[in-house]
Order: sequence, then structure tokens, then C-alpha cells
Amino acid sequence: MTDAVLECKSVVRRFREGDSTLEVLSGVNLAVNAAERLAIIGTSGSGKTTLLQIMGGLDEPTSGEVFVNGQSMAHTNEAAKATLRNQYIGFVYQFHHLLPEFTAQENVAMPLMIRRVSKDEALRQAAELLDRVGLGARLDHKPGELSGGERQRAAVARALITRPKLVLADEPTGNLDAGNGEHVLRLMLELNQELETSLVIVTHDHSIAERMDRILVLENGLLNDAS
Repeated sequence: MTDAVLECKSVVRRFREGDSTLEVLSGVNLAVNAAERLAIIGTSGSGKTTLLQIMGGLDEPTSGEVFVNGQSMAHTNEAAKATLRNQYIGFVYQFHHLLPEFTAQENVAMPLMIRRVSKDEALRQAAELLDRVGLGARLDHKPGELSGGERQRAAVARALITRPKLVLADEPTGNLDAGNGEHVLRLMLELNQELETSLVIVTHDHSIAERMDRILVLENGLLNDAS
């Protein structure tokens, strides 16, 4: 194995559709290096989200293998995958997926509490990071009391609270207006540098992709360098 934070080796994903089989991924190979910023672009329906879910252990490849920090996710049970995700991966989605019954501070603290960090310490670290993303005055607000941009900033803080080696982001600014989208993207890039976290962004927005270190195109089930 290499020093890559994440590797995909010959990843294939097929779906059954009635009597036919649809092959979305046809043997994807990818290595994500430490602190790298990587964009994956492609047309709608090309399989970008499917690939991201397989990279994060949320979906199983039909064949091939994914390694996170040198550890294979193949043939492991859901509990082992959840542990790998909590240790090494943060997720940011187009929609924030914050839990509505909890405050911003509690939502951000949750990944630490899953790690059995004490509640007081988890909340302290969550408050510190929320302040860093401009939400220090909104700790006790529930998601329904936050604006769209604020909710997404809280989601970024939640993804980064464990200082993961890798953040997987699926259209993270796709549900925001231009101003809030720029704020969230700039925040992710700053924290990527500050925490030396690798960042993989799936996007259809070429202006976002061009701000990454490397751009890959998913087309006809294969991943290639953008020309």
C-alpha cells in the first residue's frame, strides 16, 4: 500500500434494473494524497455520488476494493466501517443533514461523543470550531432557526470536528446562493490547509473544480484526468 489517505482499486458498481444491468462504475482507480484538494466532475447521472458513497463506505462496490488509511473496507461489517468513517472521514452534503432536535453545538459535538469524548469536552471543542466558522453566537440555535448558509457552515464544522484525514463533499454549495456558496467553499479550503485534511469535492461547477489541486472527470464509468 502507498501513503495515500484513500485508494480505490478497480472499483466497479452495477445496478439491476428489471431484467437488465446498468454499470455505473467500470473499474475506477484513484489515490487521494494527504492534504490534497481534488475535484470530481461529470454530467448528471455519471455516477459521481455513487463513487463518493463507495469511497466513504456508505455503499458497496460490485467488485474492486477501497482502502482508507491503508485499511480495506472490503469484507468488514457495518460497525467496523462506521468506526473507520468516524476515525478518518468527514462528510459534507448538498443538504446539511443536521439533526433538527439538537442545537448547532450539539450537532457538531456528536461525532466526538460517538468517539466517547466526554460531553463537556465535545461541546467545548464544538463551540470553538463554530466560533471559527462564524457561528459563535448561534450555538444554542436549532437548525430550523439558522439560515441556509449558517446550516451549511455548521455541517462543515461537524465534518471537521474530529480532524479527519479526509473530507468527502457532495455538491456542498449546490443548495446555496452565490454569496453563501463562496463563503462555505472558502471556509472548507481554509480548514483543509489549516488541518491538513484531504478534500474531495464532487461538483458540476467548473469554477469550484478549478480551485482544487487536481480535477478528475467521471465519464463512461471511468475516472480520468481533465484535459
